[in-house]
Amino acid sequence: MKTNLLNFDLNALTEHFAQMGEKPFRAKQVMRWIHQGGAESFDEMTDLAKSLRAKLQEKAVVGIPVLMAAQESRDGTRKWLLDVGTGNGVETVFIPETERGTLCISSQVGCALECTFCSTGRQGFNRNLTAAEIIGQLWWANKALGVTPKNERVISNVVMMGMGEPMANYDNVVTALSIMLDDHGYGLSRRRVTVSTSGMVPQMDRLKEDMPVALAVSLHASNDKVRDEIVPLNKKYPLKELMAACNRYLTKAPRDFITFEYVMLDGVNDKPEHAHELVQLVKDTPCKFNLIPFNPFPNSGYERSSNKNINIFKEILMEAGLVTTVRKTRGDDIDAACGQLAGQVQDKTKRQEKWQQIYLETKP
Repeated sequence: MKTNLLNFDLNALTEHFAQMGEKPFRAKQVMRWIHQGGAESFDEMTDLAKSLRAKLQEKAVVGIPVLMAAQESRDGTRKWLLDVGTGNGVETVFIPETERGTLCISSQVGCALECTFCSTGRQGFNRNLTAAEIIGQLWWANKALGVTPKNERVISNVVMMGMGEPMANYDNVVTALSIMLDDHGYGLSRRRVTVSTSGMVPQMDRLKEDMPVALAVSLHASNDKVRDEIVPLNKKYPLKELMAACNRYLTKAPRDFITFEYVMLDGVNDKPEHAHELVQLVKDTPCKFNLIPFNPFPNSGYERSSNKNINIFKEILMEAGLVTTVRKTRGDDIDAACGQLAGQVQDKTKRQEKWQQIYLETKP
């Protein structure tokens, strides 16, 4: 079986080339061809000796995920469904903005966690993505989007906020991050790459040491009672432990704050008392809040908070000195908004069946 070079960061690729009897600079050349030049075949790598190209063709491959479907929203948001084999597909989303272009990347086929308000979680879980399947999303999007008129990459920011919990696929995510940050790869700044987590505390501590990038925490609740209900991981790592981990992360983070994501669920976590609880919860943690109006999906069991309640909530946080924004809903007409990514998941958890049964039992 041929080796997929997309699975290797520079260190691993250099070691692979050493085992082939090749010098380290060859690994840098190949990495630049793949990730900067968008090369899919070794024949395109014209500054490599023909003998090396022949050796690579015999033993290796640049294995890019195959496109299954592409959609474009009225607002310019683009979504791609990429084939990752055995009937599974993952979604990646590009969000264009005036001063930046952000790519939202998936890390798992489905999600092993079961946050109750998330469409991806309802799809169940199949497996972790390989490093090649993670970085392949960035490779593919770069190829599809091209460059700006100034010959700059369209994608300036990457957020690991697509399907899956990145910290639950730690090793493959870190390899992909290494490629994103490497000057021979995509050369992205640590400040422009964000990993989102629902609060896997041990992995947050590891990431701080191994590959500190910007961190976003899916908070969604101001107390353990509510968070236990909507983010079940909280039962394992409650808020006190999570906040302590956030403060530890800040000692080596490229940004001097944590971003807290907070989906606004009508009557669940959007009351003024919840906002006041949040102020107390984060009083010792430099942070900013990103309030996310809930994006409905069929049979979710939740409703979006009213604009009035969202604004009241925002004002309470801002009056306490907390930087707070309300995320614009982008791409909801193609189900590309936050919490809506579903992809194509051959569920191993039977979760899809469970939620369907719950719906049937509660249907009027």
